[in-house]
Amino acid sequence: MTEKEKDRDLSDRKFYPAEEEAQFSKSAPQSTPQTQHPAYKLAFQDRDFLLREELRPVRFQLELLKPEMLLDEAGVGSTLVMYGSARIPPPDAVETALEGAKDLPEDERLVVENLARKAKYYDEAYKLAKLVSEKSIVEQGKRQFVVTSGGGPSIMEAANKGASDAGAESIGLNIVLPHEQAPNQYVTPYLSFQFHYFALRKMHFLLRARAVAVFPGGFGTFDEFFELLTLIQTGKMKPMPILLFGADFWNRVIDFEALADEGTIGRKDLDLFKWCETADEAWGHIAAFYELEG
Repeated sequence: MTEKEKDRDLSDRKFYPAEEEAQFSKSAPQSTPQTQHPAYKLAFQDRDFLLREELRPVRFQLELLKPEMLLDEAGVGSTLVMYGSARIPPPDAVETALEGAKDLPEDERLVVENLARKAKYYDEAYKLAKLVSEKSIVEQGKRQFVVTSGGGPSIMEAANKGASDAGAESIGLNIVLPHEQAPNQYVTPYLSFQFHYFALRKMHFLLRARAVAVFPGGFGTFDEFFELLTLIQTGKMKPMPILLFGADFWNRVIDFEALADEGTIGRKDLDLFKWCETADEAWGHIAAFYELEG
């Protein structure tokens, strides 16, 4: 199609795309005091401007929009979200960890031993991710129950590794932290996202979630787990399978029954989650909830 024909095409856009406009800007004279001043930069190319305090609402919007657009373009329909500790060792590292803890002070040695006992949940997270990924459920042309983790080590790594070993894509939602934190090697590169805002990251965990598996963890896991319970308890979010792994751990660190006895939650709120110890149990709850076969 010639330029003249394009000018007459009713479907052709009349404004140049932003990328092309940016190229025009680069080819403009750059040697005058006006063009060299930061005020002359195109707003969307001005990093210092975008990082100003007043631009926080715009950055919120960008962090909401970018992953949403890329996940939609990747054909992700729904997700299986997996929360859990970044400190639980994989089973093959347990022996080394215990050996290295022998000469530690007793309180430090007990911590290592407690974490080592939870290594079985690395296995179960891996198995659940692999099991669900192998089912390759597709509805309306989109992949369902795509495994999603926080993108880091331990339980998160197990989730992404399970999906990867099943030949499936998986999502990693990393967060910028003061200390170094990189995505684990099993996250699908084009589904690996990094967030500045915890709030937006947590929102993306749940926007497409159709089931959530919660493994033993610390403050971050508690935060994500209780926010999810609150959203469903208050009716802000529709019910979904919440699969709580590790009854011994959770009942030791949280007295759920006491919360109900004290009246600060309803007795029926204890039914918002299902206890699990194995990947097969977890999938059974998911399959029953959605009436899936096989």
